[in-house]
Amino acid sequence: MLHTLLGALTPYILSPLTVLLFAATVFAYLLGWRRLVARGRRPSAWRALSFFLGVPLCYGVMHTQFDYYARYMFFVHRGQHLVLHHLGAFLIALANPLPVFAACAGGRRFPRLAAAFRPVRRVLFDPVVATVLFVGLIFFWLTPSIHFDAMLNLRLYELMNWSMLVDGVIFWLVILDPRDPDRAGTSRFGVRFLMLVAALFPQILLGAYITFADPGLYDVYAVCGRAFAMDPATDQVLGGILTWIPAAMMTILGALVVLRLYLRYDTEKGG
Repeated sequence: MLHTLLGALTPYILSPLTVLLFAATVFAYLLGWRRLVARGRRPSAWRALSFFLGVPLCYGVMHTQFDYYARYMFFVHRGQHLVLHHLGAFLIALANPLPVFAACAGGRRFPRLAAAFRPVRRVLFDPVVATVLFVGLIFFWLTPSIHFDAMLNLRLYELMNWSMLVDGVIFWLVILDPRDPDRAGTSRFGVRFLMLVAALFPQILLGAYITFADPGLYDVYAVCGRAFAMDPATDQVLGGILTWIPAAMMTILGALVVLRLYLRYDTEKGG
């Protein structure tokens, strides 16, 4: 049993950079958490739990034997990106990790680093940019010709996965920011609802298109062979449904969280 579990957790193709980035992320969070605790500002337990659910989920679909099946089955690949771009990224953003990472950086150098990063963050966290990237990258990587190249080129494949994860985290950080927009200068709640609506319908249309398109839309899986003895049409339909329904449900879940944040701050101001 243990041998089987360890085998499942073994990377399909070892990527030292992936291991380093995930390890550095966890280390930075733990160090920042410790410094906040020392200052009497302990992050809530449920936010820490959300972070330590989201990060292993993303690592699991990127750098274990799951990745093998994601390379050779279209529907598993769509499940992989569902985690990276939606579920895992959502959980990481829900943890509100930026203050923890800021505490990790600390020291005298951090203000300079923050100042250098501020223009980039201002662009990437802009509601329009974040939404266009969030939706645009899905369409980009699912363009059949681009998808074909990405699945056959290791570096392009890794870029695809990392771009989906980073872009997903940025989008959900904008949506789920728990701070008062008036005080923090973040996106207002109405803008966040519009972002979710703008992201919702293109995903539905794309998922529906893949689901009902003629089989063979992504022929790279026929060229390389499938991990399971599954009919290509079934593989494509399942992949289209995963692109369509769960992604739409995550968007609705995000809207419910934004509604809760809005009601909380509306009550505080009213009180």
